[in-house]
Amino acid sequence: MFKYFFAILFLLSCCTACRNHQRIDVDPAYADSLIGHYAPPAGQLENEQEIVFWKGRIDPRNPGMLDEAKYAAVLVARFHQQGDIYDVIKADSTLLRIEDVFNQREAGPFLSLTSNSILQHRFNLAESFRAKANLIGLKRQEMLTSLFDVSFETGRYDLAQNAVNELKPVQDFDYYFRRSKMDHLSGNLDSSISAMLKAADLADGSAYLKRVALSNAADLYIHAGRMKESSDLYRQCIAISSADFHSILGLGWIALVNDHHDSLAERLFRFVESKNKLPDPLFKLTQMADARQDTLLERKYALAFAAAATDSVYGNMYNKYLIELYMGILDAPDKAVMLARKELDNRATPQTYAWYAWSLARDHHKAEAYKVFLEHVSGKPLEGLELYYMGKLMQELDKGYNASEFFKAAYANRYDLSPGMVRDMEKMRE
Repeated sequence: MFKYFFAILFLLSCCTACRNHQRIDVDPAYADSLIGHYAPPAGQLENEQEIVFWKGRIDPRNPGMLDEAKYAAVLVARFHQQGDIYDVIKADSTLLRIEDVFNQREAGPFLSLTSNSILQHRFNLAESFRAKANLIGLKRQEMLTSLFDVSFETGRYDLAQNAVNELKPVQDFDYYFRRSKMDHLSGNLDSSISAMLKAADLADGSAYLKRVALSNAADLYIHAGRMKESSDLYRQCIAISSADFHSILGLGWIALVNDHHDSLAERLFRFVESKNKLPDPLFKLTQMADARQDTLLERKYALAFAAAATDSVYGNMYNKYLIELYMGILDAPDKAVMLARKELDNRATPQTYAWYAWSLARDHHKAEAYKVFLEHVSGKPLEGLELYYMGKLMQELDKGYNASEFFKAAYANRYDLSPGMVRDMEKMRE
């Protein structure tokens, strides 16, 4: 009897030891404190005061440029804090009024409109504004950074790489931030992380730029499966600004996919939903329900996200996520095809062609899907989501070896994928 008792005791101690050695990368006590003691950052109040100040200086009867440009800038800053897309729309209309008054002779407003259009995923419009700003006259650094930004987003990677090469002699924030993006595209993840951290070091006293670079580096660490480093950087970003909701969502994602603590992830996602007006937390909550394999809850959140994200004010901002849901829990591949075509008009990249190819296959157009794959996707750089889609496409086409290779590459990027996709691939690996 005693030998059985000691055997059970030994097994229990082993299990306890295993639990004690299982690393949790999002501390629940920290997350609960973050939620329970949240206060808007001082910068948010200062920005509200600046909005009132610069708006008050604008005289509609005697329009100028400085006051209007400052007002537009602080509106965009508030968008980054609170997620109200109408702030960006209002900033755009203010900048366009400046150009009307000055008869399109000032490059600065067009440069700001370029950035705002990229923010809204209006890439063709961004290129139009960039070209106008360049024609009026930009400083060399402004010309190269805006050329990179638009070219990278629209899949003109040779132009983007040339811009980075020309920025290299300066080796400042602009160079390292954009070099990181090119390194990531090329599959050089360690170099990409290193460059982004270097950009953070060169933020020149700008808390906002430092935070953007650090949160991007944290995202890259998730790509690499290095959750501790990612979590540490997200916490640094939140220390800089308590309203860094991207980083709070990032911590929730690590809690979900790495720590398997779905209730903590849910609390973090719901917290962001209560503080920020963008629909992003609803998509994360959809993925949380997916992790629980609660299809009713997953569908509820997916429908809520779709209702919010298809509002015309967001334009193309959420097409990528809507396509995923329409090909998954919402089971509306015809809608996915429609959105994928819109994306191709907006930015024809290997990634968007991959969305289009898989949506065509899901909508029973396999021959057309394969043609799109051969002409626009095969051999091109892809992220985890697109690798998974192409694995599914090859599976549909009975190309087992090709499917296996895509799934192998996608699984290496599994922390970027929705839990159901990971479960799907793990079943194939059994």
